[in-house]
Amino acid sequence: MVAQRKGASRVSEDPEELARVSLQAVLLADSFTTKFHPITLERPKVLLPLVNVPMINYTLSWLESAGVEEVFVFCCANSKQVIDYLENSEWVSLPDFAVTTIESHNSVSAGDALRLIYERNVIHGDFVLITGDTISNMSLRRALQEHKERKKKDSNAVMTMVVKRSKPSPITHQSRLGTDELFMAIDPNTKQLVYYEDKADNSKGIIHLDKSLLMDNPSMSLRNDMQDCYIDICSPEVLSLFTDNFDYQHLRRHFVKGLLLDDIMGYKIYTHEICSSYAARIDNYRSYDTVSKDIIQRWTYPLVPDVKFFGNSAYKLERQGMYRASEILQARSAQVGPFTVIGDNSKIGGNTKITNSIIGQGCSIGSNVTIEGSYIWDNVTIEDGCKLSHAIVCDGVIIKSGAELEPGVILSFKVIVGDQFVVPSYSKVSLFQQPTNQDSDEELEYADNSSGIVEFAGTTDKSSSEQSKSLEMQGWPASELGNGGIGYVWSICEGSVEEEWRHSVAPIPSNKLEKALQAADDELELTQDSNVLPTSGELKSDSNFSDGDDNEDSRDDSIHFEKEVEATFLRAVHENIKVDNVILEVNSLRLSYNKVAADCAGAIFYSLMKFAYDSPHGSSSELLQNTTNIITKWKKLLKYYLADMDEEIEVILKFEEICLESAKEFTPHFTKILCHLYDQEIIQEDAILRWDDEKKEADDSDKLFVKQAEKFIEWLRVASEEEEEEEEEEE
Repeated sequence: MVAQRKGASRVSEDPEELARVSLQAVLLADSFTTKFHPITLERPKVLLPLVNVPMINYTLSWLESAGVEEVFVFCCANSKQVIDYLENSEWVSLPDFAVTTIESHNSVSAGDALRLIYERNVIHGDFVLITGDTISNMSLRRALQEHKERKKKDSNAVMTMVVKRSKPSPITHQSRLGTDELFMAIDPNTKQLVYYEDKADNSKGIIHLDKSLLMDNPSMSLRNDMQDCYIDICSPEVLSLFTDNFDYQHLRRHFVKGLLLDDIMGYKIYTHEICSSYAARIDNYRSYDTVSKDIIQRWTYPLVPDVKFFGNSAYKLERQGMYRASEILQARSAQVGPFTVIGDNSKIGGNTKITNSIIGQGCSIGSNVTIEGSYIWDNVTIEDGCKLSHAIVCDGVIIKSGAELEPGVILSFKVIVGDQFVVPSYSKVSLFQQPTNQDSDEELEYADNSSGIVEFAGTTDKSSSEQSKSLEMQGWPASELGNGGIGYVWSICEGSVEEEWRHSVAPIPSNKLEKALQAADDELELTQDSNVLPTSGELKSDSNFSDGDDNEDSRDDSIHFEKEVEATFLRAVHENIKVDNVILEVNSLRLSYNKVAADCAGAIFYSLMKFAYDSPHGSSSELLQNTTNIITKWKKLLKYYLADMDEEIEVILKFEEICLESAKEFTPHFTKILCHLYDQEIIQEDAILRWDDEKKEADDSDKLFVKQAEKFIEWLRVASEEEEEEEEEEE
């Protein structure tokens, strides 16, 4: 059972408000225009494991903790599996939390699903509309309150969308979740949504706005830094609108855009922005990877592995974000790195190294195996000497000795990879032949992902040799995956090559980033001198223009830029990303936030110092040792942005700021760390002497660190003068 019951798990909810309102939710369990490859969808997407827990359990746990009392789970494709799972789970026995399934085999879109919900007449007030692949820990109280207050004043306010700030990459034009760059126009005063576009022409860097939009909205913020969380608070009118408009199929592409363009009925959509809370939807493998890492790094608390909630086993949290189940067997020589989860009844052989990966339950991993950035589901066997990099391995797979999975590989259920076989990057392997006709996600919002895939049964209790013999009798190939291998390698559909690396769990290849970065630089040069409408910022009439607001926005951007750089650096540390790739990512942030090299240098130095400060240390001397080691290791990254003296002085000023404001523990070590920066040739003596000169006219309160480093500065000055004298004598 769940450790926290309903009352205990609800954080910051208003009991009086919840007592007055019976809050309902509609959970759409089927896939929307998912970028999940059908190869893993032999099982319903919402039942796929996310950090060893079915996705739908995260969604239901959040709804229960947020005060929802009744959830209607709509099932279409693979509905029997979803219904069987829920009926045999603990969800059906919870007091004050009812989970009811609604099944339909004729619904092929979200519009069809909501029309059926309307016909059943089960929704009696405002409700939460969500998909079963959404993870959140936000409180609904404020969003509900805002929605209800707006509805009292304006009956046409039918929907509130939850959004969160998330700056897209200007290189790939996609968010960290792998979704396309989204453009929203929001009234900054009322938070009304007036424009929504997720299919912008990124190749030209231009969006087109109707003149009437600008005329009707004298003040609006046009944003490309918002993430749609796909959590909607809806009035009952939303259901009737779908019933009245049978051309509404997609929630966003048809319904939201349809209401925004309809100037007759006057229905309105508003936004609710969350800042400190977490919300994300998983609709491709990159978002699967990102959200999994966020869970492990505890951004989704209390929905984390070591806190008991529905559907998860008890894990013990160890240092550096490592989670272990209670029943595992691990050889002493095996190395399990940071941000890794090891499931129950799994075995790990000698000299095996696992980093940034999730291992499911009942897995057997041999000796001398290397697993990096991968997702190993349940009951997987990996024999000696295998190498896996950024791959997904589904239940029951057998990987024979010496085999290798290159980045982006997906092995579907019960596939067998032969001895010494190398599965090429982005390969998709299944026991079943690739369907000849697959539904286009442009045509259907729900796709029956079992289309062309038959149910695989009867091999669960067979040995691998028996499986191989059985499959060969059916004429299934054993040669495509090497000696003893069983499975079909699916070909990449025409026009989908780019989608593979964009939506994979593997890091984007550096050659792709370099090519995209060059295109972004070329685009920037073309548009610098032209009068192009900005893609992010606030558009106002002249009478409302304010320099103060611009300055405030600039400060906010600087804070967000620094946080983004820090997050990029931490990913590089924990995932062993090469410095050259980190530089590409920081450069993309520089373009996105319109920053210069000095800003990058300051943000990177701050990230290094914060990482040193957050690393375990029992004394001041250990803190100093941590700091010098980290600076030495990452000096190539920092030096890249120190092309001239101004950037070097920016680092010294940032160091002063850190010592005075965020980490005063560095104060007694200022001079020693400055000396180390000099010894490592990160900061040159000319920059230190210029910094000293600029401080001469400053107040005494601003000379604290100049005075502390006085002897070192004097030594530099004398050495500099002696060097000049020697050069003069030589001349």
